[in-house]
Amino acid sequence: MEHCCSHKRHTLEVLARQAAQRRVLVVVMLVNATMFVLEFGAGVIARSSALQADAVDMLGDAVVYALSLYAVNRGARWEAGAALTKGLLILAFFVFIVVESIAKLVHGVPPSSGLMLAFGALALVANGACLALLWRFRSLNLNMSSTFECSRNDVIANVGVLLAAGAVALTGSGWPDVVVGAVIALLFLRSALRVIGEAWPSWRSAGAA
Repeated sequence: MEHCCSHKRHTLEVLARQAAQRRVLVVVMLVNATMFVLEFGAGVIARSSALQADAVDMLGDAVVYALSLYAVNRGARWEAGAALTKGLLILAFFVFIVVESIAKLVHGVPPSSGLMLAFGALALVANGACLALLWRFRSLNLNMSSTFECSRNDVIANVGVLLAAGAVALTGSGWPDVVVGAVIALLFLRSALRVIGEAWPSWRSAGAA
């Protein structure tokens, strides 16, 4: 009887954790999808590479969280597959930002620092809230760990956008926008390689099992 109760309690705890994961993932997915629309529109109007890149990252994160939501309770191979897809998406963002930064160097016009500051700050608040929601799940499994990594990158990128906006306002030059875009790109490359490096062996071993 004691063993049975203990087993049921463990099962209920697992189900509760899975339900909590789903709720958090739904919230952060909706926040990121909404912020993509707002921030990308502001980036186009402000002519800011950093703001547009950050917005595209928001869209990617919404997809990432949807993948994480789908992978919850589907087994180790699904979790590893979702993490691997996230890593490839982050790598794609790296390529996008590099191309955008090069285009900015060739055809660039100094962006609007006011819009960069306003929407960069809004994005920081939104991503900070997402990071806080994901914090307790950051070490739960590979799926949630890679999801937390994406959200942490967003916060760092938002701070970079704000620093770029301040530098653009002080110098009147578009160079800070390009430099921050390049730094964000390197951050994405490092994160992509780490996530893919962790997910690929897990995906292969889960498939062989």
